[in-house]
Amino acid sequence: MLIRLLVISLMLYSASLLADETVSSSEVSHQNITEQDRQALPDANHAIHEELRRLLTGIETAINTEQYSDLKQYFHQHLHVTTINQNIITTPEGIDAYFKEWFGEGGYLKKLDIQLNADGLTQLHGNADHPNWGLVYGSGIENYQLADGRFLPMKTRWTATVMKDADGKWRILALHIGANFYDNPIFHAVEKSTKYFAAGGLAVGFLLGALSMAFWRRKKSKLK
Repeated sequence: MLIRLLVISLMLYSASLLADETVSSSEVSHQNITEQDRQALPDANHAIHEELRRLLTGIETAINTEQYSDLKQYFHQHLHVTTINQNIITTPEGIDAYFKEWFGEGGYLKKLDIQLNADGLTQLHGNADHPNWGLVYGSGIENYQLADGRFLPMKTRWTATVMKDADGKWRILALHIGANFYDNPIFHAVEKSTKYFAAGGLAVGFLLGALSMAFWRRKKSKLK
C-alpha cells in the first residue's frame, strides 16, 4: 500500500512538472511571436518620414539644378530661415530673391551643389497618433563655385523645425544653417594669407634692420 502511494505521488509530481514546462514553453512561444510581429509592423509614422525625406531631396534637386523658384513649395508661409552667411529670410518670395542676389548677373557665385544628410529620423511631436510638428538636424556639404572660378567646399550643420501645414503637407517652418568658424576654406585662406603677411613682415623687418646697421656703420666710418 505504501509503495502504491509513493508511485501515485511520483506520477502526480511528474505530471505537474510537465504541465509547468508546457505552460512555460507556450509563454515563451507567445512572447517570441509577439516580438516578431512587433518587428514586422511598419513604423506608425513611416509615411510622414518618407514625405520628409522627399522634402529634403526636393530641396537638394532644386538648388543643384538652379530651379530656385521651386524651393518655396517646401517652406511654410511664415518661415524663418537663417542662411549660412547669416542672412534672414522670412517670406517664401525671399528664398528666390536670396539665390538670385548671389547667383544672378553680377553675383558672387556661379554654381552651388549641395548635399544634405539628417542625423536620424525627425523627432515628431504633438498628438501621439497624429503628430503635427517635428525637429530634425544633420550635416551638409555645400560646394560653391565662385564667379572668379575659385572653388569653396563648405561643411555645414543645420537644424530644422517642420510642421504639418493646413493642406496636410509637411513643410519647413524654421531652418538654421551654420559652418564651423575654424574649419572652412575661407578661414584657411585667411589663415594662410596671414602667415604670408607675417613672413613678409619678418623679412621686411630684417631688411630694414640690415639697412639701418649698414647706414650707421657707414656714418661711423665717416666720422673717423
